[in-house]
Amino acid sequence: MKAKNKKIVKMLNENTIEVSLPNKLGYERIAMACSASFAKMVGFIPERIEDLKTAVSEACINAMEHGNQNHPEKRVLITMDYKDHIFRVSVMDQGEGMGNTPETHEEPDIDKKIENLQTPRGLGIFLIKQLVDQVEFNQMTNEGHMVRMVLKLTG
Repeated sequence: MKAKNKKIVKMLNENTIEVSLPNKLGYERIAMACSASFAKMVGFIPERIEDLKTAVSEACINAMEHGNQNHPEKRVLITMDYKDHIFRVSVMDQGEGMGNTPETHEEPDIDKKIENLQTPRGLGIFLIKQLVDQVEFNQMTNEGHMVRMVLKLTG
């Protein structure tokens, strides 16, 4: 994830797209738009595209805020791949991983959030888990922490 490369979107091959974003809130919209366009091209229905966009957005925001801890010099790398009716998305930050694993992460109390008894924040992991077919958190690479998500075209 070298910041010298100014290209934001690269096509690695006909099935794989890579998006390199600055660590600045708002740029997750680029990843959302790219994933939506790619998913539409391969035949996803609009409802699943909306699920994908939300999951990608939440993963990118978590990477920026928690993984990269809002450091402006860091980047978030999103890789999207489609093969055999499966859409895979990896979101990688330059952080150390999650302190709380999603398995030990406390599930939000939606009623309390609606009643403003809990902060409206903290829904990212919950939403991702609800919207994708598979998700793996705390995948460490040489470059940093990665979240992998899978959405099936037929599912």
